[in-house]
Amino acid sequence: MEEVLKKLTLDFFGAGCHKITPIKLLNMDKAVFVDVRSHEERATLGIHLKHHKGIQFLHIPLDELPDRYEEIPRGETIGIFCPANVRSTIAMVYLIYKGYKQVQIIEGGYAALTDEMKPGKVLKLIQEN
Repeated sequence: MEEVLKKLTLDFFGAGCHKITPIKLLNMDKAVFVDVRSHEERATLGIHLKHHKGIQFLHIPLDELPDRYEEIPRGETIGIFCPANVRSTIAMVYLIYKGYKQVQIIEGGYAALTDEMKPGKVLKLIQEN
């Protein structure tokens, strides 16, 4: 873990290497969206991404990540989501520690994500697919 932490320098964070916008992730041909919110949060406000064909959606609450991280495919861009990016940051560092290379926090929380789910954007996705 010490080696991972030593790589999290000002250059790393200043260059924005740790984050990705929802639109960039959702427009990828292949990526993984990992929701690290609790079961209760997801039951209250679910995210499914049904019409985003190239996006694999996984719900793995942060407290379950140590037992379930191997469900996350390696070699793909991974976007980690939680509303305030606290749990996302913890999950990102943990996955880097476990050898994952392309792990980023989805920036903007619910507001940025819901902006990509507006009716016109969803209709466009459905029509394209």
